[in-house]
This record gives sequence, C-alpha cells and structure tokens, in this order.
Amino acid sequence: MDSTILAAVLFAAFLHAAWNAMLKLRGAGVHAAAAVTIGAGVIGAALLPFLPAPAPASWPFIAASAVLHALYYAMLAATYRSADISHAYPLMRGSAPVMVALCGSLLGAETLHAAQWLAIGLICAGGAAVYAGSRTGSAGSGRLTLLALSTAAMIAACTLVDGFGVRRSGAPAAYTAWIFMLTGAASSALAWGRMGAELPRYLLRHPGLALAGGAATTASYGIALWAMTFAPVAVVAAVRETSIVFAVAIAMLVLRERPLPSRLAGAGLIALGAVAVRLA
Repeated sequence: MDSTILAAVLFAAFLHAAWNAMLKLRGAGVHAAAAVTIGAGVIGAALLPFLPAPAPASWPFIAASAVLHALYYAMLAATYRSADISHAYPLMRGSAPVMVALCGSLLGAETLHAAQWLAIGLICAGGAAVYAGSRTGSAGSGRLTLLALSTAAMIAACTLVDGFGVRRSGAPAAYTAWIFMLTGAASSALAWGRMGAELPRYLLRHPGLALAGGAATTASYGIALWAMTFAPVAVVAAVRETSIVFAVAIAMLVLRERPLPSRLAGAGLIALGAVAVRLA
C-alpha cells in the first residue's frame, strides 16, 4: 500500500474511533446514534450540489448500501445499549476484516497473497486480544458477543458493497455523500418512529454531537472508500480497523479507563499489522 494511502486510512481510523467515543460520552444510546447519522445526512446533502454525479452503474450499490447502513446504525445502537464500547468495539472492528477478506476471496472478487493475509491476521489478532482483555464475565456476555458479531457482519456487508460500488462510481466523494444522505433520511424516519418529538429536542440540546460526529463518520468512511479505488478492499478494511488502537488510547487518556496489559498487547499487534500492510 502506498504511504499516502496508508496515512489517509490511518487518519480515517482515528476519526472512526473519535465519533464512537462521542457516542460513549453521550451515553451510547439510540438518541446519540440518531444524532450522528442525521448530522452525516445533512453534511452529505450539503455537499452534493458541488460534486459530480456518480456513474449509473454505481446506483444499485448506493441503494443497497443506504439500506445496510441504516441497519448497521440501528444494530450499533442496540449493541451499545447492552455492552460497553470496550467490550463490543474491538470484537466488531477486529472481526469485520476477516469476514471481508474471506467473502472477497470466496466470491473471486479479490485475490490476496500470503503477506497480505499475514498482515490482516495480525490486525485481527490484535482486535481479539483487546476484546479478550475487555470481556466481562456476566451471564449475558454470550448474547452480547453474538450481537457484536452480527454488527460486524453488517460492517463487512457495507464494506464489500461499497468497495465494489465506489470503483464503478467514478466519483468517490459523491458516492459517499449520497450514501450518508439516504442513510440519514432512513435513520431519521426510524428514530422519529421510536422517539417522536424527543428527537428534535435532543438534536437542539446536542448540536455538536450531530455536526462533529456526522462530519467524522462521513470523512472516515469517505477516505476509506477513496482508498478502496487504489488498494484491495480487504486490505483497506483491515488497516481501517487500526481504529482499535486509537479507541484504546482515547479510552485511557479521555475516558480514564484502566490500561490493561491485554489491551496494550493487542494494540501493539494491530500496529504491527499496519506496518506489515505497508511492506506487503
């Protein structure tokens, strides 16, 4: 992977960890998730008049992605209602690249060589180590793990659809803006059905969450999609999950969570995997 692309994807990973930390600080509930998706939708709509239209071949992927993203944000909110971010985030983000790589290979869409598989494996092993150090021993931990893995599968589905769709679009920025505008509209309808008049009141109380969180998730995903036009989808997906390292750092420095040895070891494996991606 080119150094510029690698640096861009690492920045995207930081942005992803940052907006998830915003959710944590705001209680990680359906209100906060709705605010972020609506903010991203508003940003996407504002950008569209200044961007070229995506190629017609990419529109089926945009439509499918909007549906998948709406489901993903709903599942993410459900996961965070039941589990700590330190429990669910590493499992969701660490297992998604494996699903992407396996599905891409099985579908014959991409072929990875041994060094790339090794790099992906290091990143995912690091995610597993962070998760193992964060896992609770409560009676409901099995259900929470299944919920987090289901969310990871949704992440993988979004990544695969968009990885192939953005290459057909000829306009990565417009492709991203359309996804988030449509996702924001769908999420707004779902959130209004659940929250009613409480939704606009929440947005008025927390405009920073909607705008900053929406900007962070839009930029993070847009950078990743742009990178997928130059590098294999599975490799970009794996490097983006270095967000786990940033999440661990934010948890320690901002949220004041305890720096367990397993989390630090897992972060080291992920960082090593990111270096391996550059050398592969």
